[in-house]
Amino acid sequence: MALWFECKVKFDKVQENGSVKKVKEPYLVDALSFTEAEARIIEMITPYISGEFTISAVKKTRISEIFWDESGDRYYMVKVMFITIDEKTAVEKKSASFILVQASDFSNALENFEKGMKDTMADYEIASITETPIMDVFPLNATADNKE
Repeated sequence: MALWFECKVKFDKVQENGSVKKVKEPYLVDALSFTEAEARIIEMITPYISGEFTISAVKKTRISEIFWDESGDRYYMVKVMFITIDEKTAVEKKSASFILVQASDFSNALENFEKGMKDTMADYEIASITETPIMDVFPLNATADNKE
């Protein structure tokens, strides 16, 4: 199971009008520790940023799974509530899980989520779907054809 870290990269970005603006962009990295996450984001982001940059934050996320769609250019966070029944008390219990879905828009995110969940036997309900500011995701084997 992957452990995902959100890394915020701060750098000077040239805007469309030619002006330079300081920006802070979040990226997602699969790593085993905070140190490895920082090292991996530096390695992955260096070819794409000219000039200096700093890693301003690294935090562990609660993402349990990612549903990929190469045609998507955005990432949506789906909060899903898995429903279980307590055998002793017969009370319905809901537990939250967060799944990141790559998609081109909201309806495509819902479609990709449902496609990813079609083989599950668990009962669930979608609590929310929100677009995230995440710019890109770097799995452990970070080539595009290796995304699961």
